[in-house]
Amino acid sequence: MSGPRRKVLFVASECLPYAKAGGLGDVVPALAKELVRRGDDARIFLPLYGSIDRRRWNVESLQPICVHMGGEEIWAGLCHTLLDGLVPVYLLDHGGFFGGTGIYGVGADYQRDARRFAFFSRAALQLGLDLDFVPDVMHLHDWPTALVAAYLDPDGLGPAELPFERTASVLTIHNVEYQGKFPPDALAWMGLPPDVFRPDRIEDFGGLNLLKCGIAYADELTTVSPTHAREMTTEPGGHGLGAMLAARTASTVGILNGVDDDVWNPETDPLLPACYGPDVMRGKFECRRALQRRFGLEARPDLPVFGIVSRFAPQKGFDLLAGVLPRLLDAGAMQLAVIGSGAAHTEQFFRGLVRDHPGSAGGFFGYSEEAAHLVEAGADFFLMPSIYEPCGLNQMYSMRYGTLPVVRATGGLADTVSDHEPKTGAGTGFVFVDATAEAAAAAIMRAVETWWNKPSHVARMRRAGMALRFPWSVGADLYERTYERAIAARRSRRSSRPTPVVVAPPVAPGGATTAKAAGTAP
Repeated sequence: MSGPRRKVLFVASECLPYAKAGGLGDVVPALAKELVRRGDDARIFLPLYGSIDRRRWNVESLQPICVHMGGEEIWAGLCHTLLDGLVPVYLLDHGGFFGGTGIYGVGADYQRDARRFAFFSRAALQLGLDLDFVPDVMHLHDWPTALVAAYLDPDGLGPAELPFERTASVLTIHNVEYQGKFPPDALAWMGLPPDVFRPDRIEDFGGLNLLKCGIAYADELTTVSPTHAREMTTEPGGHGLGAMLAARTASTVGILNGVDDDVWNPETDPLLPACYGPDVMRGKFECRRALQRRFGLEARPDLPVFGIVSRFAPQKGFDLLAGVLPRLLDAGAMQLAVIGSGAAHTEQFFRGLVRDHPGSAGGFFGYSEEAAHLVEAGADFFLMPSIYEPCGLNQMYSMRYGTLPVVRATGGLADTVSDHEPKTGAGTGFVFVDATAEAAAAAIMRAVETWWNKPSHVARMRRAGMALRFPWSVGADLYERTYERAIAARRSRRSSRPTPVVVAPPVAPGGATTAKAAGTAP
């Protein structure tokens, strides 16, 4: 191949190992690496948050960059590094917008995110101009970068941005609940035309909805599992955008996330105290003992260890566990290791379990990548009782590590986990359907009873889960087809627009022109 098949710029608010708040941070680097291996020129654009260690990740300054927002010239730095020796990563350095340690604003500070991420989105175009890298596709992720689709609208491109006439936009919705809703006063500063403030574009009950804007303008839409692609076209699965997403079904595809085998592989994982595979499981039991030590659990080989690694958010369904977990811990029937943070009442619940059940329950209330790998490897069961879950990655990590997920049948959980068959021991986890405490408790009880009474089933299910693969090569095939559809749609829209008529401008006294070519943007 003489050159790259296509040029793709990922515009994202998260990317491991630099910044991560959820599954989005896993997906961006894994997919970008797979595309580069296949011959695409894939690059990543990310804010340079204050929490990113420049020395550790070899972040080097490239050049200044000037972005025009609401009549202002805003200068920032453009930095660069290389992800795993494969993928160029550009980072936007602006201390006023991104110098803090968090990725997203919290509480009242959240309102600043409208300007922070509008600036970042507009900078994606300026990046292309300054580096002479005009991609075939800009791949956008969730509400923080959804505005890029509007900035790429052919009718809104300014004269300096005309190279982007052929650049298509693909918007991936990782979580439709989070939409980027803000008061309307930031609209003028964003540099969008006033007529975008309408219900089929960015307006949402008198305010701004950035994800809605991206859905309206993107050439193609994707979400992160086939089941969720259907769920989000109706309510409550669409979280208010169901009708709008239903209208775009023809240009929407659900692509199941993959697992980055460079990062999540029990046979090579450098974060584990011992590696293992399906044929030699000794290392898993060493990880189990290490997990018990780290979380202050008693060294009990006879008890099943349940693990949780999650944000504490209502969608995750942890309220469904409020009855069954204390009951099982009181009975001495299980152990629990929890990693997470978020909603105060959920965190209080798990802190209470740890306090009231010393030796049986342990918690880390924050996030640690090393501890997360240890939970996946050392636990026997993994709890994901989600009310909804667009894809979910932890259930796939769990199966890869021989840990049996207990999940609700929604979104990507329904697409990836097969329920235990009590007669044969087939299946890769324990699945329940109804979003009720009773259904969740019944699934957990089935897992505990299988552990006690049918250990051969547990062993068979572990082997079945570890044999599964969720390679990014499959997802990359589907994304590349989506890119081609987006490029074709973009070209079709471009060719259907009337060709601008160039009129010789009148000449003012002194020779200055007073008009411009008809049909060009101001």
